[in-house]
Amino acid sequence: MSALQRQFFNREAVLTAYDEALQSAARAPEPRILNIVGIGGIGKSRLLQELRNRTDHGFRTARLDLQIPALRQPEDALAVLRTEFGAQGVKFDRFDIAYAVLWQRVHPQLRMDRSNAPFAEESDVLSKILDDAMGFPVFGTAAGLVRLTDRAISNRHRKQRIKSDPTLQDLDNLSNAELGYAVTYLLAEELREASRERPFVLYVDAYEALVPTPLPGGKSFGADAWLRDLLGQLHGGLTVVASRERLQWAAYDEDWARVIRYAPVEGLPMAARLDLLTAAGITERRRQQSIATASMGVPFYLHLAVDTYLENPAQLETARTSEHIVQRFLQHVAPDEVRILELLSVARTFDFAAFQTLGKAFSLPAHQLTWESLTAYSFAYPLAQGWYRLHQLMVAALQAHLSQAVKQSVHARLRSYWEEVVERFGRLSDGGGISRSSPLREAVYHGLHAGSLTAEQVHHYADRGMAMGGRQAVDGIVKDLRDYLAARPGADRSLREAADCLEAESLLSLGNARAVIDLAPEVDRRVDTVVSARLSLAAANARRIAGESGTAAQMFQQVWEEQDGPVRISAGFCLADIKMWQGDFVGAFGLAEDVYGMCGADKRVIRADVRRLLHLGHRFLLDFDSADALLDEAEAEYRQADDPFGLANIRTNRAELWAFTDPEAAVVEAGAALTAQRELGAQHEIGKAYTAMAMAQTRLGEFDRAASSFLGAYSALDRAGYRSGRARADMFRAFLLSRMGEREETMSTLRRATAEFVTCDVYPSLILATHQAALRLGEDDPDLAAAALRARADLRPLGTLDALERRTGDMLTLFLGTPG
Repeated sequence: MSALQRQFFNREAVLTAYDEALQSAARAPEPRILNIVGIGGIGKSRLLQELRNRTDHGFRTARLDLQIPALRQPEDALAVLRTEFGAQGVKFDRFDIAYAVLWQRVHPQLRMDRSNAPFAEESDVLSKILDDAMGFPVFGTAAGLVRLTDRAISNRHRKQRIKSDPTLQDLDNLSNAELGYAVTYLLAEELREASRERPFVLYVDAYEALVPTPLPGGKSFGADAWLRDLLGQLHGGLTVVASRERLQWAAYDEDWARVIRYAPVEGLPMAARLDLLTAAGITERRRQQSIATASMGVPFYLHLAVDTYLENPAQLETARTSEHIVQRFLQHVAPDEVRILELLSVARTFDFAAFQTLGKAFSLPAHQLTWESLTAYSFAYPLAQGWYRLHQLMVAALQAHLSQAVKQSVHARLRSYWEEVVERFGRLSDGGGISRSSPLREAVYHGLHAGSLTAEQVHHYADRGMAMGGRQAVDGIVKDLRDYLAARPGADRSLREAADCLEAESLLSLGNARAVIDLAPEVDRRVDTVVSARLSLAAANARRIAGESGTAAQMFQQVWEEQDGPVRISAGFCLADIKMWQGDFVGAFGLAEDVYGMCGADKRVIRADVRRLLHLGHRFLLDFDSADALLDEAEAEYRQADDPFGLANIRTNRAELWAFTDPEAAVVEAGAALTAQRELGAQHEIGKAYTAMAMAQTRLGEFDRAASSFLGAYSALDRAGYRSGRARADMFRAFLLSRMGEREETMSTLRRATAEFVTCDVYPSLILATHQAALRLGEDDPDLAAAALRARADLRPLGTLDALERRTGDMLTLFLGTPG
């Protein structure tokens, strides 16, 4: 008997959470999502069925089962929802028209008639339009369909609603991708409207089928973007999503954290296990206790035991552990197939080629017939693009049959296999349909468990992962390293240092300086290996962001002097960077050019970083023409390297530059930069982009918008712990306050910015600017004057100091107006 058809037991906590969510969802002005979370086999699908059965008839309900491959495509999923909700009285007039337009875009070769058109029978609007069209072959433009509604619909309100809908009016101008978004929007809007008289509940089962391997931090490679887009628009009801891991959608947009409630599904308590077994006919007390204990409360095991009992009650006499139950599940699998399943249990994911690799290595059948037989079993879980994963509840029992030596041998062969996959995918423009960096992570995982991976090799893989797939690939490697080390407290210390280093670099890319300092608190550390030197660089950069410029400079200098190769180049770049912020532009530019000369053509990212550093230097010296040219050079290098982080930073820098030279363009570019940086999660860059937008809005006279943008900048910069960036935002906000006539607050903000510049030992050129700004306001502040005097002594600009002060005066005129 299917587990879905058996009697339902327990789950009171989840039922209570569901009832509470249901009561509040219909009144909520925003989406409401209840995320039911539990491991595979814990009974989530059965629970969803029970929730739907219990739901009052005052709610419309629909179910989206992502275990069905077709329903992982947005167009098919929307069609299912339209059909289910439409059968319960929801009118989808506008959605049906838009979907018909999308359908004909995708199938231009087909005639639109009752036999072909989607929802032709379910939709009274489309059915009447098709009847009135009298067989004309092509009329599927939105404008044409809307015109035909005049005769097709008699209800004046419905007719006017369709004819006046702005989304329908614009459909013919949209790309196919945009048309897909519009179709989703219209389904959500018509469902929202219908929810005013009768709310809805949508059940989404097996989210992991859509995103089988979520990335650390919650992100994926976009497979679930359409689902997030849909659910984000569903007001007036409740969506229940069943998944193995918590939905971490706040990684994309923090507002998700407010609307998602989590309900964990744990193992059944002992009493419920015994009730389930009794209901299935297993009543003998000793048997019940044995099976219930072995099941660990997982219904999957319990149902296997029940099925075995129903086939032959005598076979359960010795079932005392989950191993026995699993063995009974495998009893009809051929011995050779069981052996290769044991080998495949070592792989986290596998395809036909991996199966063949292991089969040949261990002289087991590796032909197509065996493959098809294995993947037909329910414990072989299909993923995208022909990949598979064994059910997690089977893995431990299968691996228990392998000796440590065999497992290490399998890991070693899988490491080699995944390295070959990396090379193969690297030659495909689309990465073979999956993330190009995923095989790298698998190679590291298997290399670790084979005991054949050094700390420096881990870093080599991570660097390749960054080049191929971005920071998420590195985060995955760090997670695997941490899990490996947690199970082996006595593992090589260098591997632990490698994990610390990669995590620190990842945190640094997000601007989380404080977390990096907590991870690597030592200032005086050995830098005798590449890994220890890289960790020192990450810790030094965190201190630079946190305002400890002097300490950071010492750490950079140590690596620069004691290391060679790529890590020395990175240290030289960082040292040039901090010299520039401290006002030594001459020394910084000289060192930067030396570093650039040390970089071959294969070091495009660091070459781009150097050009961008020189751009920033010229921008702080207010030489905007040179800054613009260098930014173009840096962008070209980043594009050749296909570096998403560098290109996102270019957008931020261009917005900052245009805030001085073209404020209207700067506002637009800052918006684009915010989009790019939010996707990457770089809080310090988000703060800089908001600052650039606020600067431009100040120049444009949009003071309210500028004030709001500065608040956004403060929030992001404070989260990042970016003290000097916050102080720079303060300085430009003081200019806004001056334009708004807030004289006292202007001076207070200028003093606060200057004090932070001094504390952080940065931006002497900006200290000159704050002093000049105060003088323009008629304020000869002694503290600002003293700070400016010290700043002049620290500055080594290109050209003369007088020329820099003249350009500073011109810049102040842009933001404060003409003096006098």
